[in-house]
Amino acid sequence: MQTDSKNNSAQNLLGNVFSKIVATIKERYKLLLLVGCIGGLSGIAYTAIKHTKYHSEITFLVEESKAGGGLLSSLGSQIGIDISSMAGASNSVISGDNMLELLKSKSMMQEVLLTPFENDSNYVLADRYADVYHLRTKWAADSKVGKVVLFKDAKIPARLRDSLLSEIIKRVYKKEFSVSKPDKKLGFFKVSVNSNDEKFSQYLSERIIKNATDFYVNNKVSRLKNNISRLEHRTDSIGRLLNQKTYASMSDMQLLLNLNPADVSAQGSAEISQRDKMVLSTVYAELVKNLEISKTALVQETPTIQITDKPILPLENDELKWYEGLLIGFFAPIIFLFVILVI
Repeated sequence: MQTDSKNNSAQNLLGNVFSKIVATIKERYKLLLLVGCIGGLSGIAYTAIKHTKYHSEITFLVEESKAGGGLLSSLGSQIGIDISSMAGASNSVISGDNMLELLKSKSMMQEVLLTPFENDSNYVLADRYADVYHLRTKWAADSKVGKVVLFKDAKIPARLRDSLLSEIIKRVYKKEFSVSKPDKKLGFFKVSVNSNDEKFSQYLSERIIKNATDFYVNNKVSRLKNNISRLEHRTDSIGRLLNQKTYASMSDMQLLLNLNPADVSAQGSAEISQRDKMVLSTVYAELVKNLEISKTALVQETPTIQITDKPILPLENDELKWYEGLLIGFFAPIIFLFVILVI
């Protein structure tokens, strides 16, 4: 009996709600249609004035070839010993906090914003940003600026140019640009750019990745590159001297064949020439060995940058079609008002 009573109560409740819904529709259908029409028109108007955001996202991996060992590890590899493994070090993905800070640096963003937008070297990314967001008109109307600013225009005072560029950089970092490391245990980084211009989003994300990774790699291996450059210069110099001494030694040996045995000074000259050649040969051999060790260390210490995901045109966007705005604008207020009236 209790179960039947509960079922009857539920049926009565549903019947009352349905009756109230039908009565509300009959009594207020004109109001509901009016609200829906106004909402639909508002939705269409919103799609017309809404700025479409274009999303460009790049995911890349930063990996170091060696976690430790340096030149000692390179020397060990020359004789077949893996010193880094003996020391407990192995290839590992770096935390990359330096890369995060580098991508967030103002100087890096400034360098990218001053790169040419496309083929015209006088029209840079900062100019494109100013046009897309109508900043150039705003600056021209500002009493402190009062002129149309092109960032590559030599006539624009450096102080004014830097000030306006700093304003753009702040806006970009606040509204359009973001960088993150999805997993702290891995070496993956994600750079995202959301702007009102498709090409600006693509170019900014690609170029800041290129500039930052190039700077990062060069900074990591600059000491080794300088050392290799010095060794190559020194090796070439000693090699030329060794060639000269080799030819001189051969000439002295030829002279000794026809030399009077009593001529001691000539024999001494040949001995000195032979000694200099041996010394230069030893030095040259050591330089070549050190050069090869340094080159091996450079390969091992150079970080690897791999782009795993890059933007593909057309970019993802949040464009709202007019019919989507119409449908959302029509039904959303009707449902909201209907719920209020029924309750």
